Amino acid sequence: MKPLQGKTAIVTGASRSNGIGTAICLALAEAGADIFFTHWTPFDETVGSGVEKDWPGILNDKLIGIGVRAAHMEADLEEEETPRRIMDAVVESLGSSHILIHNATYCAPSSFRTLDASILDKHYNVNNRGTILLSMEFAKAFEKQNPGGGEGRIIHMVSGGPDPENLAYIATKGALKAITSPLATGLAPLGITVNAVDPGPTDSGWIDEELAQAFLPMFPQGRIGLPEDAAKLICFLASGESQWVTGQIIESNGGFLGK
Repeated sequence: MKPLQGKTAIVTGASRSNGIGTAICLALAEAGADIFFTHWTPFDETVGSGVEKDWPGILNDKLIGIGVRAAHMEADLEEEETPRRIMDAVVESLGSSHILIHNATYCAPSSFRTLDASILDKHYNVNNRGTILLSMEFAKAFEKQNPGGGEGRIIHMVSGGPDPENLAYIATKGALKAITSPLATGLAPLGITVNAVDPGPTDSGWIDEELAQAFLPMFPQGRIGLPEDAAKLICFLASGESQWVTGQIIESNGGFLGK
């Protein structure tokens, strides 16, 4: 039996073939989990690493081809009703959920010269308010579905580092790090673990040749991180083998030296 057989995972932010979200979806499906994923094409069209308009449908077919159930939806986490809409759609299409992976993120350059209220609010609305409220909806649904307790997982994808050109992004990802431990304590009685993963610089479409040459000497293993590297750790944290791991911020970055 596969380790995640009978589980349903929610993965936010699986919009592109080379993204971390897609790698997570595929890895969890290979482990047996049914997958509900979200995507938000307008972000990739305007700010992100490029849009693949047909990719959500292609990914959905790939997941079904692996042998699991799958469903997906467009979801803008900046809208206040989105967390509830996601959970309602999960229940309608796949039933109960057990695993929540917060991969969706908003990131736009911001330095001390350019950061203003609108930029900060945009990052906060997606990276903090939408993400945290989705965790609350997930936890309440899990408690209702498992009154005697169960095994649930919430995993934040986070980031950090001394990058002066991404102040809002790093600040809001820092808030997810901060909530990981107290949320883990609060949800422990339900059997839900909460952890955060910082994969370091990952070649998911935004690293051009110039950046690659700058990053490469900082990776002692001689290569830049891949989406599949993050997905392998997520699979472990989603599995029953990780029940005693909670409240942790895990740097899984190949020993990256540019911290």
